[in-house]
Amino acid sequence: MSIASRIPPELIGVPFRASSAVAAGLITRAMLSGPVWRRLFRDVYAHEDLALDHRGWCTAAMLALPASTAIGGASAACLWGVSTPLDPTTVHVVAPRGIRLHRDPRIVVHYTGLAAADVCVRNGLRLTTPERTIFDLGRRTGRADALVTLDAMLHRHLIDPAALRKMIGRRERWPGTARLGALLPLAEPRSESPMETRLRLVLVDAGVPPPVAQFEIRDARGVLLGRADLAWPELRLAAEYEGDHHRQRDQFRQDVERFNKLRMAGWTVLRFTADDVLRRPDRTAAMVKAALTGLNPARAVAQRGHQPG
Repeated sequence: MSIASRIPPELIGVPFRASSAVAAGLITRAMLSGPVWRRLFRDVYAHEDLALDHRGWCTAAMLALPASTAIGGASAACLWGVSTPLDPTTVHVVAPRGIRLHRDPRIVVHYTGLAAADVCVRNGLRLTTPERTIFDLGRRTGRADALVTLDAMLHRHLIDPAALRKMIGRRERWPGTARLGALLPLAEPRSESPMETRLRLVLVDAGVPPPVAQFEIRDARGVLLGRADLAWPELRLAAEYEGDHHRQRDQFRQDVERFNKLRMAGWTVLRFTADDVLRRPDRTAAMVKAALTGLNPARAVAQRGHQPG
C-alpha cells in the first residue's frame, strides 16, 4: 500500500486535532511523526501540502485553545475583512484573566476581562465582535494604526458607533480607553484606504481645517468629474494619495485625463505619495496650508497684516 493511499481524505484539506484523529482511527501517532504531516500547534497538525492563509492559522490555533478563548486584536480585524499589519502565521487571541495558556511563539495572548457579549461566532470561529476588536486595538496599538482600523470598520458598516461609545463608557477605567475615546471624533466612515486615513490625520494634527473625504467634484452641468480623497470645496482644493497602482500605464493615462478635467473646472489638486505621508509629514502639511492660504485671499491678507514691518 502506497503512502498516499494511507492518507485519510478527511485530514487533507484542514488542520485537525491529532488526539481526535487518532481516537477516531484515522491515523496513528507513528504516522504523524513522518514527513507527510506538519505540526502547527500543540496537538494540531496539517498535511504538508496544505497552504494556510491567516484564517487557516486562526482555525488551527483555535483547535489548540480552550473554548473560553477567542480570536482577537489584529487577527480578529483580519477575519472581519479589515487589513491590519500582522504576521500571517502569528495568531492574536484574547483569554480570560483567570486562565493561563501554554506558551507558543505563534500565538499572542492578551489576558483581559471578556464578557459573553464581546464574542461571537463567524464562519465557525470564535472571535471578538467588531466593537470589542476596535476597543482592544484602539487602546493597544499606535494612534494612526488604530484610526486606520476604525475608519475601515466604519466604512464596511461593521461597527455600531453607539454600541462602541457605550462600551467605552462602561470601561472608562481600562488602560488606553481615553485614547480610544479621543479618536472617535476623528473617524471618517467615507475613508477608502489606510493611506488616505493617514494623510488626513497628518493634516488634522498639523492644524489644517478638516477636509471632506471622498468629495464628488462636478462641473457646471452637474457631470461627475471625479472624487477627491480629501477636499476643501469652498476653495476648490483637493489632496490625493497616490499609491503604486497609479504608476501603471492605463491608470496613469486615466489620472492625467481626470486631473486635466479638474483643473479646467477650477480645482487645484495636490498629489502625495507614501514618502510624503510617512517620512515628510511636516512638509506635506505645510504645502496644504500654503495652498489653502493662497486660495483664500482674505486669509492671505490677514496673515500679511500680522507680519513684522
